Amino acid sequence: MTLMVQYINVLIKAIKLFILTPLFILIRSIKPIKLIRFGNLRSNRIGHFALNTELYLCEKDNNMQSNNSIDVFFYDKNKGVCNYQLLKMWKRILRVNQIAALFYKYDYLPGVEEHKIKTVKSERDIYGLMEKSKVHLYFTPDEEHVALKELKSMGIEKNDLYVCLAVRDSAYLKKKFPHKDFSYHNYRDNNIQNYILSAIELAKRGYFVIRMGAIVNEALNINHPQIIDYATNGCRTELLDIYLSANCHFFISTPIGLEVVPLVFRRPIVYTNVLPIEHATTWNSKALIIFKKHWLKKEKRFMTFREIIESGVGRYLRTEDYEKQGIELIENSPEEILDVILEMDERLKGNWETADEDEELQKRFWTLFKPSDLNKVIRARIGTKFLRQNKGLLN
Repeated sequence: MTLMVQYINVLIKAIKLFILTPLFILIRSIKPIKLIRFGNLRSNRIGHFALNTELYLCEKDNNMQSNNSIDVFFYDKNKGVCNYQLLKMWKRILRVNQIAALFYKYDYLPGVEEHKIKTVKSERDIYGLMEKSKVHLYFTPDEEHVALKELKSMGIEKNDLYVCLAVRDSAYLKKKFPHKDFSYHNYRDNNIQNYILSAIELAKRGYFVIRMGAIVNEALNINHPQIIDYATNGCRTELLDIYLSANCHFFISTPIGLEVVPLVFRRPIVYTNVLPIEHATTWNSKALIIFKKHWLKKEKRFMTFREIIESGVGRYLRTEDYEKQGIELIENSPEEILDVILEMDERLKGNWETADEDEELQKRFWTLFKPSDLNKVIRARIGTKFLRQNKGLLN
């Protein structure tokens, strides 16, 4: 950096400080009457953009945020906006003004921390507030009209039932952030072709199956009029990304940011290939969950669920952490995926009956989850057949 550039940067900071200081003094002086706070919308990643913002609103609903404040949010234009439709919807509910960034980012203003909006746990609904709160996001009549028209162009009528499918691979981050190495997330990748068996069965049951995604590595290898590869067929829009996720009969997902959109709209979700185990969405009573299994290569055996949690492996968030421990992560088989998806379908139809043995297996599994910074409310269920077939991993 040249001396001239350094001089210009210092000058810009000085000018900003000169302008901001009297304004901030005013904000501080009226604090006893009205607290003005500033918050950051993490607009570049859809999971954070949807969930962190929703949890703030749920905390407001449950008196865990100040009721005597004017809250103003900003988003970082330099980092980008992952979905402008979602930004438009948040702007209907929140005060969004980029001037908030000036105060939020200037940490050396005395007392500025008191004016920053924070949530109890920005990415985990540890107190189960979402099920105590209303759905905050909504579509306008014009947006409904446009979305239904776009659905019809794909062959889906207004009253047709559809299921969304989102399977993570590495394509999105590589394309969106080409200069950053995100390979540490590769442990979350999965094979989309393992979901074909389930898609076919759901189509037989009368559902449309919509494969979601903005940028993906490969197309879904199937030709069926009720199975739509929306991620690759050229019909994708940012409005439909949100609308489909918000209105599906249920959502099938792997650990991927988009899974949060149906969550904030309180849709039922089947979570497959979940990892890390302790990051499962435990607070969602409309969730069924199955996990990737952990194969110890040296010992030639699977880790038990207790071993995974007590060893700390259940919190690993980087590919290299599993590799260092000699753990091979085993994806769910097409049959395991089908079993849990059909369980969700039967539960939503009111046809599912749970045996006493299955309830005991659920209890045995969830007793492994002690109250923690990640999990305090347990409402989700593990796939019934998955637990039956893996009883040995409960020891």
